[in-house]
Amino acid sequence: MIKRFGRTAAVVAMGSAMALGLVACSSDSSTEESTDAATAEEAAAEGAAAEEAASGEAGGSVAVITVDPSNPYWKAEVDTAVAELGALGYESTVNAHGNDPDKQNQFIDAAIAAGAKAIILDPAGADESVGAVQKATDAGIPVFQVNAEISEQGIAKAQIVSNNAQGAALGAEAWVECMGDNLDYVELFGNPTDNNAGIRSTSYHEVIDPLGFNMLQQETANWDRQEGKQKMELMIQAQPDLKGVIAGNDEMALGAIEALREAGKLQGTCVLGFDGNDDAVAAVAAGEMVATVLQPIVNGTKTAVAQLNEYLTTGTAPAQEKQSIDCILITPENAGKVQGFTLSE
Repeated sequence: MIKRFGRTAAVVAMGSAMALGLVACSSDSSTEESTDAATAEEAAAEGAAAEEAASGEAGGSVAVITVDPSNPYWKAEVDTAVAELGALGYESTVNAHGNDPDKQNQFIDAAIAAGAKAIILDPAGADESVGAVQKATDAGIPVFQVNAEISEQGIAKAQIVSNNAQGAALGAEAWVECMGDNLDYVELFGNPTDNNAGIRSTSYHEVIDPLGFNMLQQETANWDRQEGKQKMELMIQAQPDLKGVIAGNDEMALGAIEALREAGKLQGTCVLGFDGNDDAVAAVAAGEMVATVLQPIVNGTKTAVAQLNEYLTTGTAPAQEKQSIDCILITPENAGKVQGFTLSE
């Protein structure tokens, strides 16, 4: 069982600054007129596309393109999307790109060739997926993203993500309390092409670093349990005095727990996860994991499907493209109320 200590974590205010660029206009009146005309044409084209997309009734095929359904988190995403689409009268196809942009492009091409009505996408990298989303949009197929962002706006109809910064701060505060006077820890980092990995790590450190903790080592384990275990085994050998582990997701944290257990070091080591999958929740309830952070992937996916249906049936796009949903800290006190990425009242 993990021992909790009396140390109270300091809360570090976090914020992100957004830079807005202004495009200078030429003083040449003909340039201004041509720019205005182009803008008007673009707006008219977008309006025509929305009108054409709005059939007034649901139906047809929707492509669901995810990362890896063998991971419980992405399985919940797929299962929710397929169920919600089916209930509304849509057929769905499911493919997994495994964070491979080339595979993602192949699935986007297939969706376009098959005449898909829309795409639900969990993208393969923030920068790497811009072209794929643009390709679908240019083909008149609206894209609704779930779980992860791309690095440009104005292409997808929606980008629905968990508030990773807020969730990571909650998790870090619980982990700090568990660590007490122990300062040495290691980190398991997610997939480097996924914005979520960087955001969670940064937010962990914004809470942890000002308090004097000592990160002995950081290893990338690409969201994977087996890879997390392997990297943890190496870090246990290299850093025998470690007392804590922060992980970018539950699968890596669960791999770390396996390695620590086999090495006889789980007792007294504080492990933090992120996602809220059922195995992690069970580990929290058993005292093997300090906490996990529940990502509301089920609710986020339901929202994406509802917005997709609204767009296809009425031509109404979401009021905001980027949409953030707050995460929930899962501790032994509420772990018994979590199942399938959903917290019951």
